[in-house]
Amino acid sequence: MSPNARPRLAVRGLLLIEDRLLLVNAWGGGKSDLLCAPGGGVEMHSSLPDNLIREFHEETGLTIAVGAPCMVNEFHAPGHDFHQVDIYFRVHLVAGDPMAPWTDPEGIVTERHLVARHEMHRYRYKPDSLPDVAWSDIVHYDALEPLVR
Repeated sequence: MSPNARPRLAVRGLLLIEDRLLLVNAWGGGKSDLLCAPGGGVEMHSSLPDNLIREFHEETGLTIAVGAPCMVNEFHAPGHDFHQVDIYFRVHLVAGDPMAPWTDPEGIVTERHLVARHEMHRYRYKPDSLPDVAWSDIVHYDALEPLVR
């Protein structure tokens, strides 16, 4: 591992629409069926909420308002130079249709799902605590977990 490797910081948004959580594919190109909350890497000199607004729009075409942070999740690839810290925020829909056609300019997100809590067991998603946080008012920390595809 490189001595200069540093954790990557990312932001993600938990958006409930009619009590369904918006999830997107975590890997582009059909590499995996793993789902996650929309979001992505933080750019310097931009606030975490501004980064989340940008990333959420890139991946979904939706305009959101960013609420309170609700979870910090860490994951890594043991033996490799990858460690990411995701900060999750509760978000609210301002404009857009979550199921309208949209193309992610980076080509990563190609699927969007609105999933009810009782349907979560049908999908592979990360982090494991996602349903408990999304459908509650808790603030949660997920300890370091291995990266999965």
